[in-house]
Amino acid sequence: MTRGTGRGGNPAAPRSVDVARLAGVSQKTVSRVFNDEPYVSADVRRRVLEAAAQLGYRRNNAARALASGRTRSIGVVTLGTALYGPASLLMGVERVVRDTGYALRVVNTVEGDPAGVAGAVDSLLDQGVDGIVVSEPIDEEGPEADVFLRVDVPVLFLGAPSPVTSPTVLSAGGGADVMAGTATGHLLDLGHTTVHHLAGPQRWYAARDRLAGWRATLDAHGRDVPPVVEGDWSAASGYAAGRTLAEDGAVTAVFAANDDMAIGLIRALSEAGRRVPQDVSVVGFDDIPVAAYVTPPLTTVRQPFDAVAQEGLKHLVHAIENPAAQPLPAGDPPVDLIIRASTAPPPSRTRTAGSSPTGPGTAAVRAGAASSPTSPA
Repeated sequence: MTRGTGRGGNPAAPRSVDVARLAGVSQKTVSRVFNDEPYVSADVRRRVLEAAAQLGYRRNNAARALASGRTRSIGVVTLGTALYGPASLLMGVERVVRDTGYALRVVNTVEGDPAGVAGAVDSLLDQGVDGIVVSEPIDEEGPEADVFLRVDVPVLFLGAPSPVTSPTVLSAGGGADVMAGTATGHLLDLGHTTVHHLAGPQRWYAARDRLAGWRATLDAHGRDVPPVVEGDWSAASGYAAGRTLAEDGAVTAVFAANDDMAIGLIRALSEAGRRVPQDVSVVGFDDIPVAAYVTPPLTTVRQPFDAVAQEGLKHLVHAIENPAAQPLPAGDPPVDLIIRASTAPPPSRTRTAGSSPTGPGTAAVRAGAASSPTSPA
């Protein structure tokens, strides 16, 4: 790697003019390449990037921020938790932000934090971020719960938005109600009279959306809506709920709001002598890595974390860099139901030969491994 030298022979950081000279282009062209502007040929772009790599050139983002009024950084407010969903969504955001050339600043909140999202947003604004992502917010309590945020940068909500005033408020990652409806519809299509629901904690907007989708699907099919059993996302709470549900012989199908609770539920049912899926069918939500390897392999809804992060950050960066432009059109999140061996027709129904385990109204279903957990899901 070649580097220039400053006064006294000390190494000096290469400048864009050095890259331009080595690549045989103008300094403006170097700027266009690193700003990812159009109207630069592939050959010129390649020469500039190769010259930059050879010299060890890095953009001076501090100088660029002074010139543009932007810091080239995006702040993320996320709930400090090891739960699979929020953690996977944060990882997806990190990957996408890295590819955009922006720096990432993360502030974690915790349940019961009196400052909550408002305090985290204030912290990021103090750091001069150009945009903010609020990931999986929950319904807060306490003196800050009703604070109406006033923010002067674009804000992207991954999940239900909180009260906020901003030049641009964006949202991505919705559709949990649709996914929950697909899971519930799958069980109804198998012939179950109704579907019980093991819900997540209702302070979480995500848990409310899944409950709403389950309820709306039962209503649309004219089915009874059983009482909801609420867990706390953990396998232990699913196990506790399963011990209660196992006592009710009328229970033949359960939709759990996440996979961990579904796994605990299945353990409790099995211990009570209720076979899955012969006696009770179970569907989870998330498709955690272990879901294909439990006994039986779990039918579940796969969340498109990377796709949500990609779509949301595309809209946020567009709003940052084109403040006067109209927002980009939003896309619908995919619904991916992974059918494995934890669901079957109810014990009172004998499936006719050649009948399908799913019926009309189950959207975007992809069959997964029913007998082999090592098959591609």
